[in-house]
Amino acid sequence: MTDRTLARLARAALLPSFAGPTAPRWLLAELEQGLGGVTLFALNDNVPETAALARLTAALREAGGVPIVTIDEEGGDVTRLGGHRTASPYPGNAALGAVDDVELTRRVYRSLGAELAEVGVNLNFAPSADVNSADDNPIIGTRAFGSDPALVARHTAAAVAGTQEAGVAACAKHFPGHGATVEDSHLGVPLVDADLDLLERRELVPFRAAIKADVRAVMTGHLNVPAITGGEPATLSQAAITGLLRNRLGFDGAIVTDALDMDGASGAIGIPEAAVRALGAGADLLCLGPREHEDSVRATVAAVLAAVADGRLTAERLEDAAERGRALRAWLAGAVTATADRTAAVEAARRALTFSGELPLLDAPLVVELEAPGNIAVGPTPWGLGPWASDLVRVNGADAQAGPLLDRARGRGLVIVLRDAHRHPAQRALAEALLAVRPDAVVVEMGLPVWRPRSGAHLATYGATRANAQAAAELLGLTAGGKAPAPSEA
Repeated sequence: MTDRTLARLARAALLPSFAGPTAPRWLLAELEQGLGGVTLFALNDNVPETAALARLTAALREAGGVPIVTIDEEGGDVTRLGGHRTASPYPGNAALGAVDDVELTRRVYRSLGAELAEVGVNLNFAPSADVNSADDNPIIGTRAFGSDPALVARHTAAAVAGTQEAGVAACAKHFPGHGATVEDSHLGVPLVDADLDLLERRELVPFRAAIKADVRAVMTGHLNVPAITGGEPATLSQAAITGLLRNRLGFDGAIVTDALDMDGASGAIGIPEAAVRALGAGADLLCLGPREHEDSVRATVAAVLAAVADGRLTAERLEDAAERGRALRAWLAGAVTATADRTAAVEAARRALTFSGELPLLDAPLVVELEAPGNIAVGPTPWGLGPWASDLVRVNGADAQAGPLLDRARGRGLVIVLRDAHRHPAQRALAEALLAVRPDAVVVEMGLPVWRPRSGAHLATYGATRANAQAAAELLGLTAGGKAPAPSEA
């Protein structure tokens, strides 16, 4: 096999990124030479308004036939399709799991898929099939449908079905499961302390459901599962990818890596070497990361060619990966379309609300939002009740004092907005100080409602998207239309 043919096979596995809202010349040239596709990132300014994004993806198709155009659009708190500027109009998985209506989940994901298809995105890195079994998980949280494997499984299958009914390939992630971790794989290699028996009862249940639903792709996580991977991250482990996902679970579709620029994959070895090891382990498509552009493509292709030359990789493994990419593109070429239906999103956000206590009359209340540190996956996405609050202040729980806030709220209602308060002691301390004086205040939790104060009315939204915030604002009477129908009791 010639070096030119091998280089084309190596390119077929790559999903690099690029800077700006238009395709650069180098990228179009790489697509003409067989590049597998691209990954769009909001932080690279790759996601302009709808018409411009459609023009961008059309240019990519003109250069590369049916390139795989991917994005991280989970709805919910991880959003890229416009939601990174205004917050997503779709509630995320935690809200859908709280409602527990699989047909509604299917409708939401079908609508989200339709919006992706409209702008030319054909592989969505969603749904998250993780079972969020660790409350202190810094990276999953509201991205999971819940902590019960059976619930997560049925909603993962519904999400896969809905996405693919819109003509977009779904990608279940983060195999073999990121939900039991307490470390961010952007920053290290999280530990999943589970033997195969526990994995089968917990982490693998949703992935089996996704495979049964004919999911077109599965994304690996950079996770250390010692019982399976022996200390390696799953993305680089043949035992995890070929042994567990391919052979034991019987998945025959495309296996995609999480971004290889993450420390969990390449921190100690670099991206080209991580790419070689991932391919050798059985991955078919390699997401390089938001900062990995032309130079990374060239360096990775060179590393793959060198690995074939010295016997670390075989040409047959590259051909196998390329064939799975071709099969995915063939499915995409014949996919059907659907119509967006945001009424499903609004319905889901409203039905997800859970309330306890007595809701006071709130007339132009002071809304106090307690800032919560984000993570790299979520990014700086807007959140909160700001669009509906007539008087809002956002404070850092570690620095703010209760006294000035109580003075400002004197004689009127008080709404305290938290986000994953169970993970942030400063949020809890300030909330309790406010409630000690104002037990009539309403607490709105826009993350997971793991921690609840001893006093005050409590409203849980199970997410911080625009849809979640709108539903909460309706319930609190902050919108022009007044209160929404009563939520379910917590």
